[in-house]
Parts: sequence; structure tokens; C-alpha cells
Amino acid sequence: MHIDVVTTFPEFFASPLDCSILGRAQRSGAVTILIHDLRNYATDKHRVVDDYPYGGGAGMVMKPEPLARAVEDLLGEGELECPVILLTPQGQQFDQAKARELARQDRLILLCGHYEGVDERVRQAVVTEELSIGDYILTGGEPAALVVIDSVVRLLPGVLGNPASIDSESFANGLLEYPHYTRPAQWRGLSVPEVLLSGHHAEIRRWRYKEALRRTRERRPELLEQLELTEQARELLSEIEAEDNQD
Repeated sequence: MHIDVVTTFPEFFASPLDCSILGRAQRSGAVTILIHDLRNYATDKHRVVDDYPYGGGAGMVMKPEPLARAVEDLLGEGELECPVILLTPQGQQFDQAKARELARQDRLILLCGHYEGVDERVRQAVVTEELSIGDYILTGGEPAALVVIDSVVRLLPGVLGNPASIDSESFANGLLEYPHYTRPAQWRGLSVPEVLLSGHHAEIRRWRYKEALRRTRERRPELLEQLELTEQARELLSEIEAEDNQD
């Protein structure tokens, strides 16, 4: 995969992209990530990429020419051939399903908004979709772009040491992930559940599924409403409800 990021603050990405899984993914060749300074696409001597908003108001608006020039330069001549994504609080909510969808692409271009936003004509002329990582405001699109990159890259083949771990993660099957434990078996009066020490793999799978359902029911009940529950899931949820009533 190839990812281009267009930003007014390229230095923001230096450390996060060089370490941990993202760093290893680039060194292995699973992904190429290039950071492009938007100011290099400005044509005036001061490299200005923003201006005052028409109609008045606070803040500055990112100019359309540098952003469009950056995208067109990265794509070359012809039609848009890959997603050109603007990170903005007005965009579609980014989630695990979207991450999986983007991980199937060969290339992504991420545009980091700033100030009061971008000129609307950028959305109309060069942006193919808009993404938001949550209902809150950031100082710019850079943290959001980094979240998208991290979430997508870890799904690429060969990036994670144990690809099976993806299947059990939160949201992979629509549920939050079950609790995890490691050594020691006793710690500060708290014990690891006996089933995890039993070596009975079928019982362990059942316990993990049940606890994933329990955690989702407690913390994100709306996720259960979106699922087509299996007979086993309904049975386990009935057990959970009965246990809660006993408490």
C-alpha cells in the first residue's frame, strides 16, 4: 500500500511513523508512507495556504489552489484513481469496517484540514470522501490522519506478527473484546478465572465469547442491536441477564 499525507505540519508525523508497528511495516515494504508539505504547493513567496473567510468571521480558511495542486500533482494526469480523503469533523464516522475497506486499497491520499476548515470547492473538486474520528474538535487533521493510518496499516497482510489476533479484537466481530489475563495467577487478592487455567479449549472459547457479550452489553449496548445474534449468543445473554438479576 502507498499512503500520501498532505499537511501544513509535516514534522508532526516524524516520530509516530518511525516507531513500533508503523515503523516495521514501512521497513518491511508492506506500506510506503510519504508526507507532503502543503506549503510547497503555494505559489507566492511567503508560501501562504490560508486566507480570510468571505462573509467575515473568526479564523482562517485553507485556500483551494494549494490543496488541489497537491492532489493533482500526486495523482498525475487523468481521473482520480484512489480515495482522496479529507479529515474533518463533518465527515463519515471512521470505524473498524471503514478501516477494513481502506486496507483493501492500493493507495490513499489523506488531506489534513486546519484552521476553520478548507474552502468548500476543494470538497467539490478533488475530495472523494470525508472522514471523522469522533464528535470532537482537534487543532488539525494530523492526529486524525495518524489514527486512520495506524488502524489501516495494522490490517495489511504480514504487518502483525500473529494475524489471528485481528479476528478477536474489539469490533472485529461487532463486539468489544473479552478480558485478558497473564501471569501471575494471583495478584493483590485478584484471581485469574479458573476456566483460563483449565486447558479446556472449548470452554475457554465459550467463556471468552460470553465475556465479550457481557462487556458489550454493559459498555456499548447499541452494538448488540446492530448484530444478528446466533442461538449461542442469545443463550449466553440469557445467562448473563440471570446472573445480573441474582446480584
